[in-house]
Amino acid sequence: MKVLKFGGTSVGTVDSIKTVIDILENNLANGEQVAVVFSAMGGVTNRLIEIGKMAAAGNAEYIEFLKVVEERHFAVVRGMINVKHQSSTFAAVRGLFNELGDILRGVSWIRELSERTLDLIMSFGERLSTLVISEILKSRGVSAEFCDARNIIHTNATYGMGDVDFEITNKQILEYFAKTTALQCVTGFIASTGDSITTTLGRGGSDYTASIIAAALDASVIEIWTDVDGMMTADPRKVANAFTIPSISYAEAMELSHFGAKVIYPPSLQPAFAKNITLKVLNTFNTDFIGTFVQKAADKKDYPITGISSIDEIALVNIQGSGMIGVAGISGRLFTALSVNDISVILISQASSEHSICFSIDPKNALKAREVLEKEFSHEISVGHIDGISIEKNLSIIAIVGEGMKKSTGVSGKLFSVLGKNGINVVATAQGSSELNISVVISKSDLSKALNSIHGVFFQSETRSLNLFIVGVGLIGGTLLEQIQNQTQYLREEKLLNLNIAGLSNTKKMLLDPDGIGSEHWKERISEEGVKTSLPAFVQRMIELNLPNSVFVDCTSDKDIVQYYNMLLDASISVVTPNKVANSGTYAEYIALQRTALKRGVKFLYETNVGAGLPIINTIQGLMASGDKFLKIEAILSGTLSFIFNSFGPGIRFVDVVKEAKAKGFTEPDPRDDLSGADVARKILILAREVGVPLEAADVHVAQLLPPNCLAAPTVEDFFQELIVSDGYFGTLQSEAEAKGEKLRYIATLENGKATVELRTVDAAHPFYTLSGSDNIVSFTTERYKDRPLVIKGPGAGAEVTASGVFADIMSISSYLG
Repeated sequence: MKVLKFGGTSVGTVDSIKTVIDILENNLANGEQVAVVFSAMGGVTNRLIEIGKMAAAGNAEYIEFLKVVEERHFAVVRGMINVKHQSSTFAAVRGLFNELGDILRGVSWIRELSERTLDLIMSFGERLSTLVISEILKSRGVSAEFCDARNIIHTNATYGMGDVDFEITNKQILEYFAKTTALQCVTGFIASTGDSITTTLGRGGSDYTASIIAAALDASVIEIWTDVDGMMTADPRKVANAFTIPSISYAEAMELSHFGAKVIYPPSLQPAFAKNITLKVLNTFNTDFIGTFVQKAADKKDYPITGISSIDEIALVNIQGSGMIGVAGISGRLFTALSVNDISVILISQASSEHSICFSIDPKNALKAREVLEKEFSHEISVGHIDGISIEKNLSIIAIVGEGMKKSTGVSGKLFSVLGKNGINVVATAQGSSELNISVVISKSDLSKALNSIHGVFFQSETRSLNLFIVGVGLIGGTLLEQIQNQTQYLREEKLLNLNIAGLSNTKKMLLDPDGIGSEHWKERISEEGVKTSLPAFVQRMIELNLPNSVFVDCTSDKDIVQYYNMLLDASISVVTPNKVANSGTYAEYIALQRTALKRGVKFLYETNVGAGLPIINTIQGLMASGDKFLKIEAILSGTLSFIFNSFGPGIRFVDVVKEAKAKGFTEPDPRDDLSGADVARKILILAREVGVPLEAADVHVAQLLPPNCLAAPTVEDFFQELIVSDGYFGTLQSEAEAKGEKLRYIATLENGKATVELRTVDAAHPFYTLSGSDNIVSFTTERYKDRPLVIKGPGAGAEVTASGVFADIMSISSYLG
C-alpha cells in the first residue's frame, strides 16, 4: 500500500491536475495499491479565511470573492471532464458552495466567527478539490471514490488543531478500507469530533492525514508531491546553488522543519515515523526526478551537514541579573509563564554563569512576552536582582543540521569562521548535546549573505561564488576581464569557483547587477544599461547589496577613490588594487587600512603596487610572518628606467634612449614624470612599511637624476632639446661607470631604516649587473638570506602582467574565503 499526498500547488490548475491524474494512473497501471490525499487548491484556504472574516465584519464583498473561488473550481471541471459528464459534478460542486454560502450568511448576520465555525469554513477547500478530482478520475474510467476524512479521523474539540483519537481513528480507517477496493480520494487537513463537528488538524494537516492513514494501514511508503525537487540543502529562493538532498533521516527532517524548511512538516508525519514508514518528497512538475527519501536512518553523505534552514524574522528576549546566579527555579518560572500564555520558544541560550538567559520567539509575541515576564519577575526586578527584560528585533535564525556533525571535527569552527570572514555578527548561539543542530541568531539584513556563505563553505563540491565590483575598466581592468573570461570554464570545472562580475564602472558609466554582468559582453551591457558614474553611489550600492564574498577591485590610479577603502573594508568587503595611492599616503592611513581589514576578517591585497605581477609583497609578508628580519632591500622598480639604463651605453645618446622608451609606450606623456623618481620613491616607501619601517613619503631621499635645465624646460619638446644639450653630462656618467667595469642602474635602497632612490653603478658581482630590457628586480638581504640575497626578477609593468597580478590576488581571496 502506498499513500500519496498532493499539496495545493499540485492541484492548483488544470495543467497541474492533469499531471496528478497521470501520476495516479501510472501507479494503478503498475498494479500499485494506492490511497491519495488532497489539499485544497493553492491559495483557497487562505481565501476562505479571508472571506469568513469579511462576512463576520459585515462586508458584503465576500460574496464576490466567493464567486471567484467557485468559478475556479468550475473551470477545472470544464477543463477536465467531458461536456456529457459535467452536469453531475457541477451539481455536486454547486451543492457545496450553496452550503458554504448559507454558513457565511449566518456569520454575516451574527457578526461572529468562532474557531469552530472557521474550521467548518476551511474544510470546504479540501472537500471541493477532492470531490472534483475524484469525479475527474471516474470520468476517465478509474474506479475512484470520494472519502470525507471526517468520517474516519476523529479528534477532540480543540478547533484549529484537533488532537487525534488514534484508537477510534485507526479502527475506523481499517474498517473503511476493508470494505472497498476503489482508489480512495481522501480530504486532507480535516477531521471531526465524536459528535460529528468538523475540526482541522493544524499546520501540515494534509501531511498529517496521509501519515495517519499510512500508519493505520501499515503502508510501505508515503509520497508527498509538492512543487520542488525534494528537500534542499537550503531554500533555493535564497541560495541559488542549493541542491536536493537524496536521503535524510527523520531527526534531520524534524530539525530542518523546525527552523523554517517548509517542504514538509515532520511533526505531522510522526505516526508514520513511529512505524518506520519511508517518506518520499517528490515534485509534481518534475516527475522524473528522484526527490528525497526520508527514513529512520539516512544514507551516508559526502558532507558534514545535511542542510541549512532559517527563520526569517524572530525577536530575541534577554533576561539577566546578578540575582539569577545560583538561584534554583528561575528557568522553570520563566518558561512556565511563557507556556501558560501560549508563547512558543524557538531557541534558548543560557550563559554558564546563569547570569542571563536569552531566547527567541515570534516577533508578534514580543510585547506580550515582556508583559508576562515583567509580571512574573516583578519582585526580582524591583529589588535589582534582575536588570529587566530586553527585546531585540529584526533578527533571523540560521540552523545547520546534520547527523554527520557528530563524526566531523571543526564544524562549529568552520561555521563561525565563514560568518566572521563575511562580517556577520552572531548575536546568540545554541547547540544541542546531540550535535544534530547548531543555530545562530544574526541580523535579518545579513540573512541572505549568511546563507550563501555557509552553503558555499559546507557544500564545496558545488560551485562557490566570489562577487567582484571592478572600478576602472580601461587597459588594466579590461585586460583583467578578458583574463577572467578566458579562465571561466577552468575555474568552474577545476576550482569549483564562479567569479561573478556584480559591478563595473568607468569614468562615464557604471552598472551593478548582483546576478552577474558577465565578462564576455560587459562592454555592451555597460554601454546600454549603465547609468552616469557616481563613485559614492557605486560604493553605497555595493554595501547595500551585502553580497557574500564581495571584493572591490580598483584598477585605477585615481587619488580620490582610496577614500572609500576603509569604508569598504569596514563593511567586510575585501579590496584588491594596483593603485599605489592608499599605501603611499600617510603612515597613519596605511596602518588604518591594515587594521580595519584585520578587524573585519577581510583582505586588503595590493601585490601589484610594486613590480606588477612579481611576487614581491607576498614574499615580504611571508618572510615577516615566519620571523625573518630584513637587513637591506635593493630594487629596480621602474620598468621605464630599467629599459633606459639597460639600453644606454657607449656610442648611444641618452636622449635617443629616452625617445625610444617614449615611442614604445614605456614612459608617461612627459618622461620627466618617470625620470623624477617619484614613482620609485612611492614603491620603496610601500616596501619599507611592509617590513615594519614606519616611513613617511618625505623620509625617502630621492637624488635628482636630471640636471636643472632639463627640469625647467617648459614643454616636452623643449625637454628633449635640453637632453641634447646635456648629452655630455650623461655621457660622462656612462663612461665613468664603464671605466670601472660597472653599469648605471637606478636603484631604490632600504637599509638601517633609511630609504634612498638614486642612480648608482654596480659591478659584475651585483645581481643587477646583468639586468636587461624593462625588467624589475628586487634583492632581499635578511637574517636567513644574508650571504646570498633572495632575488626576484621579471617584468614589472604592462597590462597583462599587472592584470594577472590582480587576478592572483582575487584567487588568493577565494581560497581564504572558501
